[in-house]
Amino acid sequence: MFHRNPLPPFSRRDALRQMGAGFGTLALAGMLSPEQAAANGTSAGSRAASPLAPMAPHFPVKAKHVIQLFMPGGPSQVDTFDHKPMIKKFAGQRPEIVNRKTLRNTKMGLMPSPYSFRQYGQTGKWVSEIFPHTAELVDDLCFIHSMHTDIPEHAGAMMMMNSGHLQPGRPSMGSWLVYGLGTENRDLPGFISMS
Repeated sequence: MFHRNPLPPFSRRDALRQMGAGFGTLALAGMLSPEQAAANGTSAGSRAASPLAPMAPHFPVKAKHVIQLFMPGGPSQVDTFDHKPMIKKFAGQRPEIVNRKTLRNTKMGLMPSPYSFRQYGQTGKWVSEIFPHTAELVDDLCFIHSMHTDIPEHAGAMMMMNSGHLQPGRPSMGSWLVYGLGTENRDLPGFISMS
């Protein structure tokens, strides 16, 4: 006996439109958006075309990318790029200015870095002997030594460093950069956070 399908033929386009709550249509809309923007008279680089479209900077740009390496659990700043020669003077002591309640045992006092430091580059940046090759590039790197918080605890300080708040879920520096500057790439995220 010949079986006849009561339903009409189903094309791939119909399948994409009807399956997965219309994800196929969403993808098509995303692919057609530059043409739609052109039809509406808006340029692809304007915020009307896309909220993530690149914006014109306020001043001439030299950098093309920002790569932030935030390494909690890495070597101490005092052993790498934050030369503090006065710590040797107070080694083993606990001066009142640094006597704060923390989650760690700090009764042994201040401990100076066991590594030697030298100045490098035109900037005269002090760099530890741990990084002799990185030291040769100090004029091409950005060091921020002015950031501080009154939170003497690593988890809270990490939240403050990356988002400016202790409240979880606040926008990070990467999301603010994409919001303010936009991104040229429509196929990948503007920023990635790897844990």
